Amino acid sequence: MSQTQQSGYAHPEVLVDVNWVEKSIGNPQVRIAEVDYDPASNYNVGHIPGSVLLDWRKDMNDPVSRDIVTKEQLEDVLSRIGADQNTTIVLYGDFNNWFAAFAFWILRYYGVKNVKLMNGGRKKWLLEDKPVTKDVPAYPRTNFRVSEPDETVRVYRDYVRQVLRMKDKVLVDVRGPKEFTGEVLAPPEYPTEHAQRGGHIPGAINIPWALAVNDQDGTFKSREELEKLYSSKGVTSDKEVITYCRIGERSSHSWFVLTYLLGYPNVKNYDGSWTEWGNGIRFPIEK
Repeated sequence: MSQTQQSGYAHPEVLVDVNWVEKSIGNPQVRIAEVDYDPASNYNVGHIPGSVLLDWRKDMNDPVSRDIVTKEQLEDVLSRIGADQNTTIVLYGDFNNWFAAFAFWILRYYGVKNVKLMNGGRKKWLLEDKPVTKDVPAYPRTNFRVSEPDETVRVYRDYVRQVLRMKDKVLVDVRGPKEFTGEVLAPPEYPTEHAQRGGHIPGAINIPWALAVNDQDGTFKSREELEKLYSSKGVTSDKEVITYCRIGERSSHSWFVLTYLLGYPNVKNYDGSWTEWGNGIRFPIEK
């Protein structure tokens, strides 16, 4: 039995371990995809054999508007990597799966059901000394079709503004404590990518995304540990939970934890996050 199954998650089927992925290399029914913010220092250096690259900036975001890819753009991306409706898509990536979780959220937003996350991401694969290659695979193009967007997993800033401090809603800011207080405007990895103002959305609770993973290998903590982490801060399953961070990628990671590992029924990602809110004219903030 894998560590994933032992943890008793609400939806263990969305998570696979590195051994499962290694055994699936070469399986035509499985498409492994590495999702990177910076492929030059990750995918291009070495990746899981047979895995394709999903460039977070180019493949998951619209090139012009501040938005995620459109339905048609995502269909083009998934067709290009040779996936079809019967393909199991396994995502993994850098930063303990920040950007892989963002891609997972986008695929679910567009109704792609057969998608999984590799527990521990790139970090765990390399720690286990699993095989890597610089060979870039090519697969026959398919004609992938996705559904209309599922707006139950996403919210926008006007909605967030309307529900501030409502007792049946809870905002979870998953950034680091210094970002939350406004002491720093962005994580140290991205010093130039920040909003005009520091702080947080009024009433938000700070539960950094990293508290959900094990430091040593990037895998998710057990269900019991995760339940204690969130419920101790008042983030319970009877409330609508809205996660946010700086650009929506770390909050997708926490959205994944709450939705699939803990089984919370009503979790939404505010992907506009702090770069939108912190730059909004007359949008209230707290420090």
